[in-house]
Amino acid sequence: MRKKRVLLLSEGFGAGHTQAAHALSVGLRMLSPDVQTRVLELGSFLHPTLAPWILTAYRKTVTVQPKLYGLMYRAQYKKSLNRLTRLALHRIFYAQTAEIIRQLRPDTIVCTHPFPNAVISRLKRAGLNMPLCTVITDYDAHGTWVNSEVNKYLVSTPDVKEKLIHRGIPSESIQVTGIPVHPNFWEPHNREELRARFKLKAMPTVLLMGGGWGMLHNEEFLQQLIAWRDKIQLVVCLGSNEKALAAMAQDARFQHEHIRLLGFTQEVDKWMDVADLLITKPGGMTCTEALAKGIPMLFYKPIPGQEEENLQYFTQQGFGEPIKSGATVEQWFRLLTDHYPEVIRMRALLIHRPSYKPSDCPRAIMELLAP
Repeated sequence: MRKKRVLLLSEGFGAGHTQAAHALSVGLRMLSPDVQTRVLELGSFLHPTLAPWILTAYRKTVTVQPKLYGLMYRAQYKKSLNRLTRLALHRIFYAQTAEIIRQLRPDTIVCTHPFPNAVISRLKRAGLNMPLCTVITDYDAHGTWVNSEVNKYLVSTPDVKEKLIHRGIPSESIQVTGIPVHPNFWEPHNREELRARFKLKAMPTVLLMGGGWGMLHNEEFLQQLIAWRDKIQLVVCLGSNEKALAAMAQDARFQHEHIRLLGFTQEVDKWMDVADLLITKPGGMTCTEALAKGIPMLFYKPIPGQEEENLQYFTQQGFGEPIKSGATVEQWFRLLTDHYPEVIRMRALLIHRPSYKPSDCPRAIMELLAP
């Protein structure tokens, strides 16, 4: 008997969508050896030359003109993809995506980005007879996600479910599962072993993520962090931003025994386990990974749109707070240095909080695969 096949489609507009697809891929295979998965960023796969140009333009718009991006986000908030966008997706992806499906013969298609979701929905209207599962990878429900052809929506919170219901999606087609994270985030690791392995000291540790999106270009903010380097261990994760990593490594201020600079790493789960506080942009995936790890968060300047919605959710739930001024960082750093034993106890309680089960999302997809 052949294995059940799951095709997971994403796009590279921000790392979170594809991270969610890969997390589901690994999670599904962990839950069952009888499942075969394939992850594709549809645009990059079908148009490897064009896609990087589009992604670069998107990234520049978000970082250089965030207000413009926010206006575009809000203008389309209650609408599905506009006619021009649907036509472009049809011309660029439609026939080739149909051929991919014919060759791979999946039993279920899972989309973690609105663009492939729209393409597969159109194929279903044209006669494709296959379950379509859509995973919304933020703490909001933008109108571009909404298509009546979706068989199952997997969403982050009951509030997102309510928003979809108000947009005409039947309640029975929506399941609250949380956003999927890689199984590495499902269980905590031993902090003392990690400290020894990473050559870190047993002292308050702060992890910074999101430097590639402008956080570390704020000189005043950087200077405030550096001022604490004798009392607080700083781990700065710059991801694939090799240019920023090289520049910081040459900066004498960061050449300190309590400062660690990281490039791309596949061990974010372990760095979160060893940290006491996360400073980050409020992206849906990073925040969900931190939620699974039970690490408190400080949020740096959300991009207008979904990051603002993410920030609102995590702040309301008490999982973190926005950096309104330097006083916010000062307050938390003093808490870490002056009351470190209490912080460690709080961290342990957050790790064992029962409200979030990272395996729920892949389990929901397994149900679609059941005969």
